[in-house]
Amino acid sequence: MTIVYSIIIFCILIFVHELGHFAVAKATGIKVKEFALGMGPAIFKKTKGETLYSLRIFPIGGFCAMEGEDEESEDDRAFNNKPFRVKAPVLVAGSAMNLLLTILILSMVVFSYGLPSTTLEQISPESPAASAGLQPGDRLVAINELEIKDWEQVSAAVATSEGNPIPVEVIREGSPVTVTLTPVEEEGRLIIGISPEFHKKPIKSIQYGFQATWQMGAMMLDVIGQLFTGDVSAKELMGPIGIVGAVGDSAEHGFVYVAQLTALISLNLAIVNMLPFPALDGGRLLLLVIRKVTGKAISDEVEGKIHLVGFALLMGLMIYVTYQDVLRLF
Repeated sequence: MTIVYSIIIFCILIFVHELGHFAVAKATGIKVKEFALGMGPAIFKKTKGETLYSLRIFPIGGFCAMEGEDEESEDDRAFNNKPFRVKAPVLVAGSAMNLLLTILILSMVVFSYGLPSTTLEQISPESPAASAGLQPGDRLVAINELEIKDWEQVSAAVATSEGNPIPVEVIREGSPVTVTLTPVEEEGRLIIGISPEFHKKPIKSIQYGFQATWQMGAMMLDVIGQLFTGDVSAKELMGPIGIVGAVGDSAEHGFVYVAQLTALISLNLAIVNMLPFPALDGGRLLLLVIRKVTGKAISDEVEGKIHLVGFALLMGLMIYVTYQDVLRLF
């Protein structure tokens, strides 16, 4: 199942990424020669219109081959003959699709669990809440005179007691009820022994999906920065073998963990692809800006050679991280 999950994840992420390039290219009138999922020899081909659609034997990549992408072309619909305002969105579209996929997956994960409400579902036996008479169905209004609007405020409000008796206000069957209880310490934090009801809220789940994506993205950018400063070693990077291992570990804990890992990899793909390095979408975008400023100082042929060198360097990096993955296995 680890192999199956890994193949599915790779295919979905790459398909979504290349679909972004493909959709924007088609929408802007750029000629797309081939849209492929996978690498290596084709096991399925079908031509529709001017585009060849193919499924290839190795599920480790994919591509959207546009006319004039890495070479000069006289075709008016070639990528190289389109203006900056057309080419830039095509380059950004792949990472944008991976970003949207990350938000969608995380939103669905949050929705599947539900969001904690301020209504109590369980009262732990022999807990301060049980001793004070709190009941399932009570809706929290305030703890220690601090208004409770969402569950995230509960722990902070209980912590303000510093172990002293505090008032807890709830609404029970439409009527206000106030009890006094003394929090107890458990695993280094103060608790009162209550658990919330979880409600499935689509809009709120999407908001949490955006927030989680933002937080994950900030952490990834921080790690990338540490790679350049030397605070994080390149030996800690993970390649395909390492990702397969991570998928296997996640699968042992359930599908939701696999979904969360998929979101993490998708966001990583979006961010890394926009780095200003040749052969990556970010590098292509940077050269696009440079060519916009300098005019014809860089030809399509020269740009193609720059990306070829960048691709070779990326392949060297891939071999290195794969070697590190193998070392970690043993």
